Amino acid sequence: MAGLGIEKMDGDDGMKIHHTELTPSTIRHGHNRSDSSAGTPTPTSPPYGEHGGLMHRVSTDGSPAYAEHGPTIDRSPTADLKKASNAGLRWPRIRRMIRAPLSEFMGTFILIMFGDGVVAQVVLSNGTKGNYQSVSWGWGIGVMLGVYASGISGAHINPAVTFANCIFRKFPWKNFPIYAAAQVLGAFCASGVVYANYKSAIDTFEGGPGLRTVPGYSPNASAGIFCTYPAAFMTKTMTGYAQLMFMIYALKDDANIGAGPLTPLGLFFIIFGIGACFGWETGYAINLARDFGPRLMSVPMIAPFFGCTFGGFLYDVLLFTGESPINTPYFGLYRFIPGMRHAYDGVSFKLEDLQEESAV
Repeated sequence: MAGLGIEKMDGDDGMKIHHTELTPSTIRHGHNRSDSSAGTPTPTSPPYGEHGGLMHRVSTDGSPAYAEHGPTIDRSPTADLKKASNAGLRWPRIRRMIRAPLSEFMGTFILIMFGDGVVAQVVLSNGTKGNYQSVSWGWGIGVMLGVYASGISGAHINPAVTFANCIFRKFPWKNFPIYAAAQVLGAFCASGVVYANYKSAIDTFEGGPGLRTVPGYSPNASAGIFCTYPAAFMTKTMTGYAQLMFMIYALKDDANIGAGPLTPLGLFFIIFGIGACFGWETGYAINLARDFGPRLMSVPMIAPFFGCTFGGFLYDVLLFTGESPINTPYFGLYRFIPGMRHAYDGVSFKLEDLQEESAV
């Protein structure tokens, strides 16, 4: 469908009208400034944009155009423009396939490092090294830096944000479980780093090594550093979730004021505001990855898997002589080494077979 494009040109030609084919490339913001003084909009009034350029807002049906793209919505438009160095090597090829999940992993990792880190410092110091406002600052900065770090993938860093984008912004549903898993895993790993950093302080705060309690059972509970524990009188609410997603879409709506490249800074103020105004009751319960990832780090959920695996490993290494990955070359790890995966297919390591081969 052909549409009418109007563009202000420099010089004395005045207004130049031309017909263009409406495609995504023709719906854009121009930045041509007019030198004419008569009847020209000022750079601070419509239809000029935030940079003083004349804004082209057109659409195929006559309604105002919008461009809700970029961080927190979809991949960065520059994510794949730069040619990768040595792209033919094995790791660059693997990285190209999993780059978006890795981006979400690192974005959420940074978010939890700052968020859980500031809570740990305030709680374990009994408020001498910060206060509630420090917590709001820490989480806000964590979100802002996490978005900066993960713009390649769209910087969702929250499964709920990914879910909303699948419903309202045509984000591929097939990517939802991949993004959610990467986000939870990033939070899981970051909480482990924070725990390791503050382990001695947690021992002192709780009253001794190995003591770990949750809010409501001890005045010195440390579990609240890593997981959300709403206040006892708290009723179910979606206030924080709704505010978060509403404001994310507002920041990315170019037909509204929009935040453009300042979106991460805008998100800082959103998280700071939610924490300052609603964090006390809910414990900042606005991110599944932020809560579920660190909660997985707790002993009853993860330690049994590591403990049982290690126990089986010890038995097979020290005593077991039957069929087990331990009783194969390199403890069975050859199956994960490129180039060796099938090196021992069909090879028998039974004693009698080896003796027969030696005799021959």
